[in-house]
Amino acid sequence: MKTNKLGILAGLALFGGAAFALESPNKQLDVSVTVNPDQSLSYAVKRNGQAVLLPSPLGLTLAGEDFSRGLKLVATSPVKPVSEQYTMAVGKRAAVRYQANEQVYSLANGAGHKMEVAFRVSDDGVAFRYIVADPNIGAKRFVSEATGFAFNPKARAFLQPMAVAKSGWGKTNPSYEEHYQVDIPVGQPAPLKAGWVFPALFRSGDTWIALTEANMDGAFHASRLASDSPGGVYRIAGPTAPENFTNGGLLAETSGTLATPWRVLAIGSLNTVMDSTLGTDLAAPAVPFDAKLVQPGHASWSWPLLKDGATVFDVQKKFVDFAVDMKWDYTLVDAEWDKQIGYEKMAELVRYAAGKGVGILVWYNSAGAWNDAPQTPRNMLLTPEARAKEFARLREMGIKGVKIDFFGGDGVSMIKYYVDILKDAAKAGLLVNFHGATLPRGLERTYPNLMTAEAIRGFEFTTFDQRDENAVPAHAVNAAMIRNLFDPMDFTPMVFGDKAQIKRVTRNGFELAESVLFLSGIQHFAEIPQGMAGVPEYVRTFLRELPRRWDDSRFLTGYPGSHVAVARKSGDSWYVAGINAGRSERSIELDLSFMGDRKGVMITDGVGQREFSKAELTAGKLRLTIKPRGGFVAVFQ
Repeated sequence: MKTNKLGILAGLALFGGAAFALESPNKQLDVSVTVNPDQSLSYAVKRNGQAVLLPSPLGLTLAGEDFSRGLKLVATSPVKPVSEQYTMAVGKRAAVRYQANEQVYSLANGAGHKMEVAFRVSDDGVAFRYIVADPNIGAKRFVSEATGFAFNPKARAFLQPMAVAKSGWGKTNPSYEEHYQVDIPVGQPAPLKAGWVFPALFRSGDTWIALTEANMDGAFHASRLASDSPGGVYRIAGPTAPENFTNGGLLAETSGTLATPWRVLAIGSLNTVMDSTLGTDLAAPAVPFDAKLVQPGHASWSWPLLKDGATVFDVQKKFVDFAVDMKWDYTLVDAEWDKQIGYEKMAELVRYAAGKGVGILVWYNSAGAWNDAPQTPRNMLLTPEARAKEFARLREMGIKGVKIDFFGGDGVSMIKYYVDILKDAAKAGLLVNFHGATLPRGLERTYPNLMTAEAIRGFEFTTFDQRDENAVPAHAVNAAMIRNLFDPMDFTPMVFGDKAQIKRVTRNGFELAESVLFLSGIQHFAEIPQGMAGVPEYVRTFLRELPRRWDDSRFLTGYPGSHVAVARKSGDSWYVAGINAGRSERSIELDLSFMGDRKGVMITDGVGQREFSKAELTAGKLRLTIKPRGGFVAVFQ
C-alpha cells in the first residue's frame, strides 16, 4: 500500500467512518475495518476479492467502559511489516518464518477513553487483538467481548462442543474431550449449551478458515465460541463461573495494560490452513530454558491397557525394559505411584532406567476444589512454595518430567496456574505434559519444556466404552486435522493387540499411521510388550527408528471425518502416513514430486484386520488404496 493512498484513506476513516483494507504480503487476503454509522466497529475479510468473513463485530466491554459502541476512530498507524524467525522442538516444522503486515487502529469511546485494535495479515491468515492501556482508566475489569465471525449462511462447520464445567467423572470437565460435529450448517447451536472449543474449522466455498487464539501469558482467561450463532455469526465467549482456581479470578483484570490474546484466523485452501503455523506465530517468544533438556521422544506407558493396578515397581521396571527394547526415550509412571511405589523405590526405578538410557516421567493430580478425582499425588503443586519443593525433589531424583491431570477450566486464575507450573518446571529443568486440560494455544513456543497436552478425547476412552471405540476412525481424522492443527496433542495412540471387553474396529495399519500423523513432543504409546511382540519385526524397526521431532510437514490430502494423509521430513528422509475412516476402501492420489526420485518402503494393512504388508514405492504421483478403517506409513530416503 503506497504512503499517499494510506494517508488519504486514513483521513477518510478519521472523518467519515470509511473502511480501508490491510493486505497480506502476497495480496491475496485483505481485511477492512469500519466504524459503522451506529458507531460500532466491524471488520470483514476477503480472499482473492471474494468475501470470506462478512462484516463481523469487534469491541470490548470493561466495567464502567464500553468499547463496543459509541466509538470514534482517532488514529491509524502506518502499515508495518512484521518478520520473525523462530525454532520449535515440538510441532510440524522446526524452523518457522512468519511474515505479516500490521496496522493498529486507535479508538475512543463516549467518555473519550481509548482502546487499540491491532490487526496482522499474513499469507495464511488474519490475527487481531485488543489493547487497553489508557492511564485514565484505573482498574480494567473485563466484562465481555463483542468479537464475532460472520460466515456465509451456506458455509459448513467442523466443531467440538465444550463440556459443561464440573460435569463428568470426578467433576473433571471441561477437558476438551467431546466428539466433533462434522460438516454441520453454520449457526447450529452447540449441543451441550456450553459453546464450541478452539480450534474451530469452517469451510466457505473453496476457502477454509480455522479459528483459535494465541499468546496466553497467564493474565487473561481462555475463550471459546458461544453456544448460539444466529445467522452464522459466531461470537467469542468466556469461561463459566466454576472454571477458576480455588478462590481465584474468572475474567481478566488489571490496573496496567489489558491485552487480549490474539484472535487467530488461518485462511486459504485446505492445504494452506493445514500447513499453517499461526497458532505459534502469534505466541510469545521462548523463555530461557536449557536446550539440552528439551528432548522430545517416545515413551512406554502401562496405564492405558493395564490401568492403576500396574503402577507398581515390578511392572514399571518391565516397561522400562520395553522402552529399552523399542529404543524409546521415556517411561511414564501414572497415578498412585506415590502410594504403590513410593518416593524411595521411585528413585531406585529412576536409577535403573537411567542406567539403560531411559528417562522417567511421573503423574500428578492438579487437585484443588475444582475436581473430586481421588488419584494421588494431589495437593502437591498448588502454591509456588509447594511446587518449588516438589520439583526440586524430582530433579534431585533424576526424574525428567511431569504429567499433570484434571485441571478445572479456562478462568484467568486457572490459566495463570498453567503458566506458573510451566515457569516453575522450567526453573527445575522439568518437561511438562498437561492432561485433562485446556488447549495449549501456542504455549509450547513460549515454554519449550511443554512437550504436549491432551485436550482431546484420546485413546483411553476407547478402553472404557465400545461407543468411543466405534467412533475412533472418524475421530482420529478430526483429531489430526483440527485439534492437532496448531498445538501438540497427547492422544496416546497405537495398539495392535486386544482391549479388554472392547472390540477394536481399526486395522493395524491405521494404528501404526497414528505414530506419524499425531504431533506430540513426547508420544506416549499405548501398546504393551505382549501386543508389540505379535507384530512383524519390520514394524518394530520402524517404531524404533521413528524420528522424535520433525523438520517440516506437508498436508497431502484429506477431509474431516473421512481421511487424511500427511508427509513429514526428518533429516534427509520423508515419512508419509494416511488413514481411512470409511467402511469401504478409499483410493487417494498423492503428489510426492517434491521428494524427487527417492525410493520408499510402505507398511500397510494385510488381508486380515491384524495383519501387515510391505511394498516398495518411488516418489512421484502415486495412487494408493487404503483398506476400510485402515492406514499406511511410508519412508522415502
